Amino acid sequence: MTEQERVAGGPLGKMVGRAKQAAGAALGREDLQREGKLQEVQADARAEAAAKAAAAERREEEAEIEAERAETEAERHEVELEAAEIEAEEEAERRRAEEEREAANRAQAEKVAAERQRLAGEDRAAAKRQQAAAEKGEATREAAELQREADRAEAAAAAIDPKEES
Repeated sequence: MTEQERVAGGPLGKMVGRAKQAAGAALGREDLQREGKLQEVQADARAEAAAKAAAAERREEEAEIEAERAETEAERHEVELEAAEIEAEEEAERRRAEEEREAANRAQAEKVAAERQRLAGEDRAAAKRQQAAAEKGEATREAAELQREADRAEAAAAAIDPKEES
């Protein structure tokens, strides 16, 4: 390509290329006609390259946005998993604390019941001791009464027959 064949691009370059082609055809100059055609083709190529570059840049930006969106989604999912794990741990801790409270309540109830049974046993033992003491007192009285009766009978027998006393 000669120095003259290098020309401006873009819409203006395309228009200039068409004008050169028309001028070259009207004047019968093939070189000017060829330069105009070349300028028009170059302007089209540059416009197409610019459009492709812009489309590629848009696709790259869209890919970056999609990558950021995927990364954000992955982070959100990770945070949700962490939150679910924390919730599960908290729920397990609540259940453990509730089970401990229930166990403590059962232990306290068992302790109260055992104390009641102990006191009831002590009351029964005290009642049996009182009954035994009363029965012993009655037996002692009966024995004393029987001994007095025996002493009276012996005294009556000795009064009847004084010889057997020796």
